[in-house]
Amino acid sequence: MAEAPLPAIRSLPSWLLGRAAARGRALVAEALAAEGVKMWHHVVLSAVRDLAPVAQADLGRAVRLDPKDLVGVLNDLQSAGLVLREPDPADRRKNAVSLTDEGTQLLERCERVARQANEELLAPLSADERLRFMGLLIRISGTEG
Repeated sequence: MAEAPLPAIRSLPSWLLGRAAARGRALVAEALAAEGVKMWHHVVLSAVRDLAPVAQADLGRAVRLDPKDLVGVLNDLQSAGLVLREPDPADRRKNAVSLTDEGTQLLERCERVARQANEELLAPLSADERLRFMGLLIRISGTEG
């Protein structure tokens, strides 16, 4: 049997992490799609819940999304009745974004299906392996502390 192509590349941790990340994103994206939600919509809904009321510019910085792309996502979410953009009480020249009740309910469903997708991703690992794996990912991702 022939060896798989690109053995040098396939042995790199960065390649393996990329493959695992792509599989994880695909699982989560599929689960969210069943709820009628795209990945960035879920990210923004989650950030709005955590930061609300949040100025639109601060929201963009928090999720690292280009302002013009954020406007498109917020337009979609507002049209669907999931977020409100109202004048910021701290600075009426800015918009503050917050979740509607419908947005909160959808976010809860999305979080549930995203957790299930991540459970599927990590299914080959034991509970102890999952804890170690998550700790290692945090260390190498630079998101500690």
